[in-house]
Amino acid sequence: MSERGRPRGFDRDAALERAMEVFEEKGYDGASMADLTKAMGINSPSLYAAFGCKEALFREAVDLYASRGAAMWAGVPASPTAKAGVAHLLRESAMSFTSGEKPRGCLIVLGALHEDDSNSPACRMLQEHRAGNLEALRERLEHAVEEGELPAGLDCRAVAAFYMTVQQGMSFQARDGASRETLLGIAESAMAGWESLTMSRALQQGD
Repeated sequence: MSERGRPRGFDRDAALERAMEVFEEKGYDGASMADLTKAMGINSPSLYAAFGCKEALFREAVDLYASRGAAMWAGVPASPTAKAGVAHLLRESAMSFTSGEKPRGCLIVLGALHEDDSNSPACRMLQEHRAGNLEALRERLEHAVEEGELPAGLDCRAVAAFYMTVQQGMSFQARDGASRETLLGIAESAMAGWESLTMSRALQQGD
């Protein structure tokens, strides 16, 4: 007998995949239980039995989404230089944000934009993901300073925040229908200012 009314042959991984797609399209607030159960092919009691609640389902969906983007972020520390790592991140973001028939941008950026009593845990979770990404970028820049690639005194947090802002802005552009070529152009433009940006931030810190 299926557990607590779940359909025979219930595939939890496939259901989670479909839930992630709903959250990508509609965000946490916009995704109703009816939307989720329809996409997942189960009823509400089955959803609660398998995932607990909407918030818990969203957490698993975000974790799944983040795992899919792990290679994009792994390229930041793995690249031979910090500049190459940031360029890799922006290029791969352009590709990821415009994949599929209906580009949706980035779930971690767009999943919950306005915090209130009903979505506070979801918002905080996404904020933690974004903060972790910023920290990873800052650490790569600091390593580049230690290696001599970037000048001593560089405000690594400020430079990391700039490129994170570019990457997150690309997500909004994708959601609004920007093409892959447009996003790749944004990435290229941002990288064109690398030397000027890193040097100017170092000079400000040294003044």
